[in-house]
Amino acid sequence: MAARIPKAVGLMALAYPVLAALLGTVPVNPGWSPADTGITVHVATNGVHSGIVLPATALGDLVRATDLPDPRHAGPLIWIGWGDRAVYLGTPRWQDARPATLIAAAWGSDATLIHVDHLAAPPPGARPLRLRPHEYRRLVAAIRRSFAPGRPQALPGYGATDAFYPATGRYSLLFTCNGWTGAVLRDAGVRTGWWTPLSATVMQWR
Repeated sequence: MAARIPKAVGLMALAYPVLAALLGTVPVNPGWSPADTGITVHVATNGVHSGIVLPATALGDLVRATDLPDPRHAGPLIWIGWGDRAVYLGTPRWQDARPATLIAAAWGSDATLIHVDHLAAPPPGARPLRLRPHEYRRLVAAIRRSFAPGRPQALPGYGATDAFYPATGRYSLLFTCNGWTGAVLRDAGVRTGWWTPLSATVMQWR
C-alpha cells in the first residue's frame, strides 16, 4: 500500500495541470463583452499569483496609507491578491518555499490573507478590463467580502509598498489564489474560466 502512495501523488501531479487547462477553457459568463465606456481595472500576475488591480479609493476604508511603513509610498492603484497565510508570510521569494508549507496549503487551510500592493501604474503584462458601473460595484463587493469582518488590522508586507490583511475563505488545491481571482471576476459577471487554479488559466481570457 505504501508503495502506491508515491504513484498516486505522481498521477495527481500530472493530472492537475491537464484538468486545469481543460476546465479553464470552459467559459463562465460567455456573453460578456468589455464596456464601451466605464471603469478600467486590470488582471495581473507575477507568474504564479494573479490578482486584481483597481483604484485604491475602492477600498479606502479597509486599505489605508497608514498601513504601510511610510504612507508616502501609497499609490493611486492597488493590486489585490488572496492566498494561504503560511505560504504568503513564509515565502517572500519562491526560493524560500518549503515543501511542507506548500503541501499543507494544498491539503486545505482556513488561515488566509489578502495581499495588497500599492502601485503607481498597472504592472507590465496586466490585462485591462473595462467594466460597466454595476459590474465594477459587484467586483468591489466580491473583493470586500474576502476581507475578515470589521476593520482588519494590517500585517507587515514584504517591503515599503505592500501589506497583508486577515481574510475569509478556505485555501486548497481546489481553490487557490488564482481560483480566487477567477471567482471575483465571475461574481462581477466577467467572462472567465469555470476553474482557474493556475495563473495561466486566469490570464488566457480576453
